[in-house]
Amino acid sequence: MIVTAFKFIKFDRPKSIGILVGIVISIFLIGQQLATLRFLTSLMTALIENSNGEPGDIWVIDNVTKNVNVLSRIDSRIAQEIKSIDGVASSQSILVTNASLTLPNGKTGAVNLVGSDGPVFVAGPHPSRVVAGKLSDLVQSSSVSLEYFNAKSFGIPAEKGQTFELNKKLAVARVITRNAQRFGGDNMYTSLDNVRYFADLPPDKVNAIVVKVKPGADPQMVIDRINATFYGVKAWNAEKLKKSTYSKILISSNMGVSFGSLIVFATISGFFIIGLTLYSSALDRLVDYGTLKAIGATNGYVSRLILTQAFLFALIGFSIAFALLLAFKAAVSNSSLTLEFDWPLSLLLFGFTLFMSVGGSLFAVIKISRLEPASIF
Repeated sequence: MIVTAFKFIKFDRPKSIGILVGIVISIFLIGQQLATLRFLTSLMTALIENSNGEPGDIWVIDNVTKNVNVLSRIDSRIAQEIKSIDGVASSQSILVTNASLTLPNGKTGAVNLVGSDGPVFVAGPHPSRVVAGKLSDLVQSSSVSLEYFNAKSFGIPAEKGQTFELNKKLAVARVITRNAQRFGGDNMYTSLDNVRYFADLPPDKVNAIVVKVKPGADPQMVIDRINATFYGVKAWNAEKLKKSTYSKILISSNMGVSFGSLIVFATISGFFIIGLTLYSSALDRLVDYGTLKAIGATNGYVSRLILTQAFLFALIGFSIAFALLLAFKAAVSNSSLTLEFDWPLSLLLFGFTLFMSVGGSLFAVIKISRLEPASIF
């Protein structure tokens, strides 16, 4: 069956090439958009993604905010009081504020200072994103992290010891991070004391508290107890807070509509282009299919033959498109755009390919199944 299907593909090379081009273009666009959207969503929740917390941690923020990028100040004493809640193992405070950056080359900009206490540094950066220095270096006076890609855009070396000003106060880069940026801004990580020093903030306010639950305790029960005990704050499961942030940003920015519409139109156009090309190819070979049916081939056999061709097109087209996606990933690897094509995304893309190729072949299957062998003679 496969050999016969491959011979049919080779018989009409122009249409076969057209089908493959349609698959490659559609899957490349869909894969590029999905990977870019996933990268952007990771930036939307960078405060959680880059933290040294765990998925089961509880985040306590103000009771109005549903977006982790827009945090109001809460009373810092709550971090100590939360420890008295049954099921709480520990609590760590996070402080986030804006700062004005002035570089030695005269350039200026704005950054977000993200502070938490060592040695845990629950706010981050995560060790996997540290390329130079140690987290413990951030406890030093005036020490901050410097993002590799931000340093490139600022036009300064991405190296330890780099100096600049934050709110007109001298700062020293003791840690270099890579891919620790945030959506719509640049993060610099440091200790709580350093954030308060650079931003002249009082010690009685923080932006978030990360609560770790004791082994065996029910996180949801701990969340309910915190919400029932403290006024003006709300406890969230980390994953639920991430999902809430996604929805807030995607809806308010229409980003979801933009990416989603492109993916939908790429899928629909690919489906009909491939389907109509396969249908046209089947019409050109009516005599061949009619002959097969005349010598005893059943409709089931002929349908499987067409579907096998479609599957081969899908396999070849997906392989080419995926190779191009990997090449594109490598081409942008030195920019701030970091794309990942893991197994779940790869399987999803292959599913799109099968839908367009095998689904589109149903036009030809319906046509050939209705063909009477006598009509071709």
